[in-house]
Amino acid sequence: MSLSRAETPSARKPKILFFDLENFPNIATIWGKYEQNALDFLQEWYVGCACWKWDDSKVFSRALPDYKGYKPGSADDRALVFDIWKLFDEADIIVAHNGDAFDIRKMNARFIYYKLPPPSPYKTIDTKKIAKRVAMFNSNKLNDLGVHLSEGRKLETNYDLWRKCMLGDKRAWNYMTKYCRQDVLLLEKIYYRFLPWISNHPNMAVYLEDAVCRNCGSKNLMTRGYTITNTGRHRRFSCKNCGAWSHSKHKEQITISVV
Repeated sequence: MSLSRAETPSARKPKILFFDLENFPNIATIWGKYEQNALDFLQEWYVGCACWKWDDSKVFSRALPDYKGYKPGSADDRALVFDIWKLFDEADIIVAHNGDAFDIRKMNARFIYYKLPPPSPYKTIDTKKIAKRVAMFNSNKLNDLGVHLSEGRKLETNYDLWRKCMLGDKRAWNYMTKYCRQDVLLLEKIYYRFLPWISNHPNMAVYLEDAVCRNCGSKNLMTRGYTITNTGRHRRFSCKNCGAWSHSKHKEQITISVV
């Protein structure tokens, strides 16, 4: 396994990874059911399934039964975690819903557990954070956003699916993978719906070293007036592809007459 991403000397489009994982719950001993503290962990959580797609590609998936030696009830996620590490190491930008608080931190925990070094540095885009920052929806959950914005919905599921997977049920595992894949497809749609609103999106112009939309990388820009700052005036652009706004790096020369 290579532990470093090969550097590319020329400008290129950044690799955007849409990612979602499914983990299995802790198994603990407790005295009762209501508001109980765990006395001990019989089995700590582990990763059971992950799905992803690169920008402009199909969805890929890996689940524990895909690996040699899997047995029902096995919590050995080493091979799956190593594969996910390679994805993170290859990505320039990782998109996930609630990813900064959950998916990425969960994976970091497993990377550290297996003594893996940090992947190559990458940027993150958390679509849940974007929804909360730029708008006031009734709910910022992925399914609720998908339904409200007519972009689709998550598949129906409940804890019984996770329980059956832990018991090795093949049909349950197939549905788990299908469920996770749908999350990634919906995630991508929500990302592109929010794209022109992401003011802190990693700047595509830096990656491509060209006059392009800072959010989507398109060259299809239209001049639309000026952005005024305390130090000067910058030519302003609107992207005909995604709708995002940007402005030139260099200030326009202004002649000021003092009467």
